[in-house]
Formats: sequence, structure tokens, C-alpha cells
Amino acid sequence: MARSRIMNTKLNPSPFLNLLSLTPFSSLISTPKKIHKTKKLLLPSTSISLLFVSLLSFFVFPVIIILGTIKVSQSSSSCSVCSPATSLSSSSSSPSSRMLLASLSAIFSDYGDEDKPRLSVSEMVPLPAHGIPSNLSQEEIEFWKQPDNEGYQPCLDFSIRYRKESSVISRENKRFLVVVASGGLNQQRNQIVDAVVIARILKAVLVVPILQVNIIWGDESEFSDIFDVEHFKRTLLADVRVVSSLPFKHLISRQSVETQIPFDVSPLWIRTRFSKQLNEEGILVLKGLDSKLAKNLPSDLQKLRCKVAFHALRFAAPIRDLGNRLARRMWIEGPYIAIHLRLEKDVWIRTGCQTGLGPQFDRMISEERSTRPEYLTGRLNMSYPQRRLAGLCPLNAFEVARLLKALGASRDARVYVAGGEPYGGSDALKPLIREYPNMFTKQTLAREGELLPFFNRSSALAALDYIVSLSSDVFLPSHGGNMGRAMQGHRAYSGHRKYIKPNKRMMLPFFEEKSISEAELGSVIRKMHEKSQGQAEPRTGKRDRDVIAYPVPECMCKHPSFSSSFS
Repeated sequence: MARSRIMNTKLNPSPFLNLLSLTPFSSLISTPKKIHKTKKLLLPSTSISLLFVSLLSFFVFPVIIILGTIKVSQSSSSCSVCSPATSLSSSSSSPSSRMLLASLSAIFSDYGDEDKPRLSVSEMVPLPAHGIPSNLSQEEIEFWKQPDNEGYQPCLDFSIRYRKESSVISRENKRFLVVVASGGLNQQRNQIVDAVVIARILKAVLVVPILQVNIIWGDESEFSDIFDVEHFKRTLLADVRVVSSLPFKHLISRQSVETQIPFDVSPLWIRTRFSKQLNEEGILVLKGLDSKLAKNLPSDLQKLRCKVAFHALRFAAPIRDLGNRLARRMWIEGPYIAIHLRLEKDVWIRTGCQTGLGPQFDRMISEERSTRPEYLTGRLNMSYPQRRLAGLCPLNAFEVARLLKALGASRDARVYVAGGEPYGGSDALKPLIREYPNMFTKQTLAREGELLPFFNRSSALAALDYIVSLSSDVFLPSHGGNMGRAMQGHRAYSGHRKYIKPNKRMMLPFFEEKSISEAELGSVIRKMHEKSQGQAEPRTGKRDRDVIAYPVPECMCKHPSFSSSFS
């Protein structure tokens, strides 16, 4: 047995021989044992010829590989992050060429530095979009049709200056930034993204962010419960140094927590305000970062935002595994719609809107709102009807059902509903179930015991919704907010999956019009939304737009020649 293991070790082929085995010269690297078993004898002249061809291929084949690699790198140098699957599938090269490229990729990755982050494989990608089902009406075809990506692909091409600064920043070990992130899952994600950017601006070490206990849901999850910490650190190696905890010398000192941060602060403001304190004390603690950092930042920092949101913030393995299982259970049955239905009690309190469930429920919400006026957000001097017609209220289940029907979704369409427990329970969902009976939630998709590890953990449950929603063929939020913006940008970044942004301000007056027929309403609603269904809409010129929701053009660029660069 020991002798057998030694023989196996000696005969283990090199990476080059593995690659050569894919070529017509594979017979030249057969072992003598194999030749003996086939009982074939080679003539001396034949052996010499084959030996000559083998030696020739040994020296010539690497040159061919190097030249091909140079061609690929020259053609794709402007795009540092592209999906390998997309690129290879769209290539016009032969199957053998694609096999060769795949083999090269596997060899280089197996023998490369394991700690080196590879963005092309770190992105959380959805399951493939389905084709359009047959025998559909024109309205239904348009509903399931995916938007044109206009040639945009992920592209995080950092400047030379940024990369030069990285060598110093990644070795920092004296100045530490601690950030406390609050709110729900997607609100926390936004603050973590900005925490990384601020650490980069200050050239500080980032301590893994602290997740504040959510006052509404009582979720006590830590960062490592929701996100993959090691992946987070590894992906950001070239951008900021991330550590799990503070050095001991900082743990015994009391530090003030900085909460007075105005909105729309610039990198210059950050450096001016905090650099001195950081240099003197070695530590800075920030809280209340939500939407405080400017939406318009230098190009490299915008790319860093995308790198954190779409690559570094991968969910922890237990969440990822269950989320992927739930997504496959929806996906395997065909195309489906995901709706982020905002019907939770706190949403009605914060928005100052009525639930649509009747006077009793609306009265209870109004009474609770009057006792907690600090929860009310938005324009305080507007009445409920004014808020609704201004598009500031979430769509209820009845309004979502009317919108889907008007857009062309047939009654047998499969619908996944994401979101927390609706106020009013199952009664709140009845209008949607009546029109779309094939409705699913994470609770109905999960098998017995699968959700138990996430009991009373709202952020983990929201992460499951995120994963299933990302793989849907169509996504529709009933209200704006962080989940809607995150899904809009991530779906664009992952291949421009269809995203419908309800134009509430324009369509609600038509919902109130009693004389309009369903056919007329459908025509109006489809026309109203034809330009807001996931196309590569750029962020340029819109100061209030977040690059996470609009990754074009900072994080995505056009590469018309990329698919042919492998030929």
C-alpha cells in the first residue's frame, strides 16, 4: 500500500501535462504502464518521430498559450471585473477553445495565491433568467421580457493612484475606525458600505462593524451571524485593512462616540473633521452614518462602494445555503415574480398612511403614531390623501394585484412575497392571493425545521428574502426604501434582470377612476412603466442617486469587443 502511494505521487502530472492532455498530443504523455497493457509496440523510427513532436510541442505550446493570454489581457484590460460565465457563453470561439480557457483558468486558480481575492468569482450572482414561456399573449410576453443591458458589464477598474495608495493603506496598524450600524438589514448594508469608504478616506484600519440591536424587531445578531467575515476581509485586502477586534490597548480606554454627522459630507469634510482625532487617539467611533456620506464621490470611491455591496458583503454560509435552496425551489418550476411587500406595522406608522384594512386597523395605527411621533418620517404637514397621491405611501396588496394585472402578469403567474409579517396577518394578503393564488413566502417554501435557526432574527430572514428575490425573473417593490434600491442595483450589476419601479404618483389617480375599463387601464399602466423596467439607466447628472442603485457608469461599462477577445 505504501509503495502504491509512492508510485501515485511520482506519476502525478504537472499542470502543464494536464493542459497538454487536452490536445491532440495527449497520446505522447501516456504512461509506459498504459502502453504495456494495450500490448502495442512502436517502431524505432516512429518513436523518434513522436519524441521529436513531443519535444517540439513542449516548447511551442507554451508560446501559443502566452500569446493567447496576451491577446485576452489586451482586449479585456479595461474591465477588471467580468463574469466568466457570461463572457465564455457569448464567445464565438469553438468549444475546444472554450475548454482550453476553462482549463487554463482552473489551473491558474488552483496554483495561485489562495488569499488573493478574485472579484469575478466573489459576486453573489442569481440563478439564470428563464426564457419566455410559449403560447403567451403579447402583454404577457412583454411582462416577462428582460431589459436590454446595452452592452454594460461589471467593471471595477481602479486608477493607478488608488492602487499605489493601497500598498500603504493595507499595512496600517495604528489608527482604527469603529462603526456602529443601525436599522434593518439593507440599512445596515448601506452603512457598512460607507464605513469601508470612510476607512479608506482616513487611511485607517476598519474594525468589523458592530450591528446595533434593532429597537423594533429586537434582533441581536452580530456581523458574523449575517455576513461572511473572512470573505469580507479577503475581498477588501487591496482597499482597507479589516480586523475582527481592537487591540487590547484600545479596549481599556473610554472613547467618545461621534454621532453629529451632517448629511452629504464629502471626503474633504471627513478628513478635516476626524484626521487629527484619529492621529492623536488612534481610534474613532462613528454612529448614525445612515445616508450621511455624499452620493457623489470620486470615481475610485464609487467603485469601492460597488465592490463592498456586490462582492464583499456576502451572506454567512447558513443563510446562503438555505437562501439558495429556497431560490431553487422557486426557480425550478419556471419564471417567477418577487414582490417586496411593505405591509409591516412600523411601515404604516412611519409613513403616516392608512393600511386599507378598514377603520379599526387604521385607528390603532393612528393612536400608536400619536404616542411615538418620532417614528413619523417625511412631510409632517401633509394629510393621508395628500401623502398617497404624492406617492409617499406603500402599495397595499389590492393595489399590487391591480398593478401586476395591468402590466400583463397572468393569473397563473408564480409570485414570491418578500417582507416581514404584514400588519393584519393573512387578511392583509387576501386581495393579492385572490388574483394570484400561486403565491409563496419563505415560510411556505421552507421545510420543517429549516427556519428554526433564524427564529426572531429579522436580518437573517430579510437576507433569505434578498437571495430569493435576486434570482426572480421580475422584481417589484411596493414601496421605495433600502431593499428596493439594493435590489435595483444588484439586479443591474448581475445582468440587468427586470426591475419594475411603480410610478405611484401617476398611476394612483387612474386606480381611482371608476369609468376606465381594465383594458384601458392596462394600456395606460404599461405605457407609464415601459421606460422604468430595469434598463441600464445611468446615474450621471442625478446628484441624489446612489451608485448602489445606479451602478452605471461608475461600476459598469460597455465592452463590445469583450466577447470576441477569446477567439
